[in-house]
Amino acid sequence: MKLALHWKILIGMAMGAAFGLFCAAKGWQGFVSDWIAPWGKIFINMLKLIAVPLIIFSLLKGITDLKDISKLSKMGGKTLALYIISTVIAITVGLLIVNLVKPGKLISEETQTTLMEKYEGDAGQKILAAAGRKEVGPLQPLIDVVPENFLAAASNNRNMLQVIFFVILFGVGMLLVDPKIAEPVRAVVIGMNEVILKIIDLIMLAAPVGVFALLASLVADAPSADLFVALGAYSLCVAGGLGILIFLLYPLVLKAYVGMTPKTFYKGIAPAQLLAFSTSSSAATLPVTMERVTEHLGVDDEVTSFVLPIGATINMDGTSLYQGVAAVFIAQALGYDLGLGQQLTILTTALLASIGSAAVPGAGMVMLVIVLGVIGIPEAGLALIFAMDRPLDMIRTVTNVTGDATVAMIVAKSENKISDPEIKNLGDHYQQAG
Repeated sequence: MKLALHWKILIGMAMGAAFGLFCAAKGWQGFVSDWIAPWGKIFINMLKLIAVPLIIFSLLKGITDLKDISKLSKMGGKTLALYIISTVIAITVGLLIVNLVKPGKLISEETQTTLMEKYEGDAGQKILAAAGRKEVGPLQPLIDVVPENFLAAASNNRNMLQVIFFVILFGVGMLLVDPKIAEPVRAVVIGMNEVILKIIDLIMLAAPVGVFALLASLVADAPSADLFVALGAYSLCVAGGLGILIFLLYPLVLKAYVGMTPKTFYKGIAPAQLLAFSTSSSAATLPVTMERVTEHLGVDDEVTSFVLPIGATINMDGTSLYQGVAAVFIAQALGYDLGLGQQLTILTTALLASIGSAAVPGAGMVMLVIVLGVIGIPEAGLALIFAMDRPLDMIRTVTNVTGDATVAMIVAKSENKISDPEIKNLGDHYQQAG
């Protein structure tokens, strides 16, 4: 029987950790560093290689998909505002939890020093750069967002906010020109986006080997149990934050604004949640989500056909929360202290990156490369969280789908395009009986 990719990744993780412990016990750290670690670096480089093209074409596609906003401007404005608000809330919840729990601080100072030396090399340059940032004016962050040369910005993953700025500007320009003129460009964008997603599929085929090499190198140099304790605490932070969104925030908002009980909501959306959990893909779940929200939660088809496809593209509450938690955890594990400004940068970058995050399994990991690069954290720190990415990805996708359904119901309520699902289902029952 052919194993699914996530099982291969988990096996690669386990084998890498075991091999690293074995090599540490034998004193073979030099062998691991020379012959095993480079494969992990190659895998990380491939993820970084695809980051800029992914954000350009995926974000452009997401923006140009909003062409119907000219016909449904009022509904479109509400939809975009609600998606942005929900994403900001999700990231904020994640940042609050990870700063409160501090899972990365569970790693001993000795292990942190080892990791710091391994991933950073010369920490003095970072300290020097941080000191230099204190001398700039208060509006320098805004200046930094606007590039003077797009090609120069696109040549460095740490300039991703500049790339996103240009892409948004370009996308708005496409929406404002004659659709007949913009259509060939849009066709290229769609085609390039599909090609990029296929390249990601190819890169992820190498993930088992990549994570084996990363974990073997990590464990061989720092075979400490506190790493695994910290990883467990990190996983609980992500899962706990996602649970707050799914079981507390969304039901409370629906009860207060729509007047729907959590029981009715979960009963209606449960099949879509289960499919999201099993596929880890908002896009694959979209048809079921639309059917459940329309037929079982009483939302008018005009709303679901507009709000949910956009949500599957730009609303990634679960993914954004995870990126915030993961970025801070990796920083803590490597001994970095992130200030308020850097954490606000995480919030902004994760928000913008979520708009361009493809609704397919594994895309969140690529977007995390972007977030880490912007705040200056070594991307190789991804090795610390790869082990739990697949199961957490499944929960993240459930959160994404649930958030999409919640926003669709709020928009429908504001537009008077929602009916009582209990009455609707009762009417369907009588119709079938007749």
